[in-house]
Amino acid sequence: MSQKFPKLSLIIGGANSGKSAFAERLIRVSSLPKTYIATAQAFDDEMRTKILKHRNDRGADWITVEAPMNIGKILSKDISLVDCLTLWLSNHILADKEIDTNAFINACKSAGSVVCVSNEVGLGVVPDNALARKFRTAQGQLNQDVAKEADLVVIVTAGIPMALKGRLPEGML
Repeated sequence: MSQKFPKLSLIIGGANSGKSAFAERLIRVSSLPKTYIATAQAFDDEMRTKILKHRNDRGADWITVEAPMNIGKILSKDISLVDCLTLWLSNHILADKEIDTNAFINACKSAGSVVCVSNEVGLGVVPDNALARKFRTAQGQLNQDVAKEADLVVIVTAGIPMALKGRLPEGML
């Protein structure tokens, strides 16, 4: 790879837009050991199946760490993929715990390279209940805060990435 790998990247998009697959491809262009930080919790069979499929799709060359709440403490000194900030935020809201965005961003800055996946939730309808509106507002702010500090911000739609900030590494389109 001829250009330096970004220190902090944010990959955003809608549900099933291809953002996680793109984030994994992005990390594969580096030759660093890869850590996958999974924020999902398997509360039902559908989610257990989805988690197993994602783990198998990644392959054995990834270290997988399940961290539904405390991401900052386990970021790798090499390269970490946080998938995803949306579920991480949901876990905190449902547990009635605040997220310290500044502490998270500082942890990212002191780690190796970090690629964060997050849902873009601001393009849909206004939710009809207070909890959903609280989540949408918090997710929008979290995305803005991470994007402000990120070296690379990419939106993925229909599997196609588009850099909003920074440059995609060569061969990523």
